Amino acid sequence: MDQVPFVLHSQPAAAYDEQGDVVARMAPSASRRFAEIMHDVEELINDHIAHQKKGTHGRSKLKLLVPTIGVFHTPLLLEEAFKFQDGRRRISSRRFVAPSFNDVRLILNTAQILSLVRGGPLQLVTFDGDVTLYHDGASLTADNPVIERIIRLLSQGTKIGIVTAAGYTDASRYYGRLCGLLEAVKSAVEERTLSNPILIVLGGESNYLFTFDASSTNLLRFIPRETWMLDDMKRWTELDVNALLDVAEGALQECIDTLGLSAEILRKERAVGIIPSAKPNSRTFTREQLEETVLVTQQIVEMSPVVKNIPFCAFNGGNDVFVDIGDKSLGVLCSQKYLGGIEGGKTLHIGDQFLSAGANDFKARLACTTAWIANPAETVQLLDELDFHAKAASPTRRPE
Repeated sequence: MDQVPFVLHSQPAAAYDEQGDVVARMAPSASRRFAEIMHDVEELINDHIAHQKKGTHGRSKLKLLVPTIGVFHTPLLLEEAFKFQDGRRRISSRRFVAPSFNDVRLILNTAQILSLVRGGPLQLVTFDGDVTLYHDGASLTADNPVIERIIRLLSQGTKIGIVTAAGYTDASRYYGRLCGLLEAVKSAVEERTLSNPILIVLGGESNYLFTFDASSTNLLRFIPRETWMLDDMKRWTELDVNALLDVAEGALQECIDTLGLSAEILRKERAVGIIPSAKPNSRTFTREQLEETVLVTQQIVEMSPVVKNIPFCAFNGGNDVFVDIGDKSLGVLCSQKYLGGIEGGKTLHIGDQFLSAGANDFKARLACTTAWIANPAETVQLLDELDFHAKAASPTRRPE
């Protein structure tokens, strides 16, 4: 649909045309058609949301066109978002490069941000860890520019959650990954530029909760599960948890043997996965091997009777594959519950893994609004855009 204005209005031969104003005339026409399409899709979403409120979303026109469409927590201001991104990315002015996946992804991010700030206040922002806040396998060090943006959100009263697949029972392990942010928040509290900031870390997708505590050794305090788990999660038994992990471990071992992976199995309390072998001359994993392992393991576990009792998440971590008990949707829902019952339409989850296969941020869409970024630099840009639109929407704040 978004290719139609490009096909009709782009002028790839303009460079050879004696009329020098061809591109100048092309862009406004293409922009108008793109905006009309975005407006029409926006109306389809509004109709779907109206059906959601009545409990008849299965009858919406959008559901008939896209049977797999899910829940919308807010409207999406797509027409306005397109105009904003078109001003930045010059989508309408391109003659040879059609609107891309990244163009659409960023338009959707902007549409979601606009809706959140207009319907404010935004009460909770949750982040994935690797590739979202810092590069894969790295840590959130003091020089990371995202820290300043997170501090800004905290100063505005927005609660912050880091919902990560990294599953540790020891606060020191999370301190090692997040030390730059934790120390910055502590300094801001001591300097009284922050008052009672609310920052939590939910690890293992939805298994270990810590909250910021300036008086704790590692600046994080462990919160017992019974105080924040959902009612359905309280019915999980250790027998069922271990049974699911046993099935997953068997599936991972099968993949090691079938694909000839130089891998070792790592079993944790609430997760099991494969990591690169420490043996000399071991081979690194290819992307195809990782994706095959995710899909095979996911299918085997899904076919097992134990999955009826316990939800799970199988995902490609970039250099490993893990199966976690629970998933990001439960992680966000638990965060919302612990922080006082925050609604999905007042929550934004930012992550890099939203492809349906082997991507653990994907299920967060069930719990709240989301923004899909590609790297830590995009996270910084997104938070700056969020602040820009928030200032534009507030009569007391002006965008810089």
